[in-house]
Amino acid sequence: MELVVLNTSGKETGRKVTLDETVFGIEPNQHAVYLEVKQYLAAQRQGTHKAKERSEITASTKKLKKQKGSGSARYGDIKSPTFRGGGRVFGPKPRDYRFKLNKALKRLAKKSVLSQKMRDNSIKVLEDMSFAAPKTKDFINVLSALELNGKKSLFVLPEANKNVYLSSRNLPKTKVMNFNEISSYDLVNAGEIIFFEGAVEKFQENLKK
Repeated sequence: MELVVLNTSGKETGRKVTLDETVFGIEPNQHAVYLEVKQYLAAQRQGTHKAKERSEITASTKKLKKQKGSGSARYGDIKSPTFRGGGRVFGPKPRDYRFKLNKALKRLAKKSVLSQKMRDNSIKVLEDMSFAAPKTKDFINVLSALELNGKKSLFVLPEANKNVYLSSRNLPKTKVMNFNEISSYDLVNAGEIIFFEGAVEKFQENLKK
């Protein structure tokens, strides 16, 4: 399985990169993808929600009426959950929503997303590039050459590149990440995935560990 390497003008360079069939050509496992995306989104939750229970309400504890003889239900104090302003029954409490998944399943999830993207022809390989200084206009020119304007795109770097990252930071539908920072959610959320030429082998090796 091979992909042609494109230059920053969107033209073929004549070089090709070999993609590992065990990474880009497997049968997608949708449940593995679901679990890792669920884990990612759960980890984003703050979990700081809180409702006051009956014991935490500040109000009078006086019994509202006598226990018997009224012909209606028994009433305690005004903090009862049946009254407006009373405590909440089984209300939310601060909690941590994070949960663990084993590494093998997370690798399977990434491979599944990449394999599906490969089937959809949504993966490109771009020659390694850099900018002399951060400039959003230069990055927009690259997007135009690759016909990615208006599309969600994820650029995968072989190593940290501050100028490329800063040049893309103001573009709402474009994300630039290092190869070892990417989650399945990032891959699923991107319409097009663009690997820098030097990142392909590193990314594949990272998924084989």
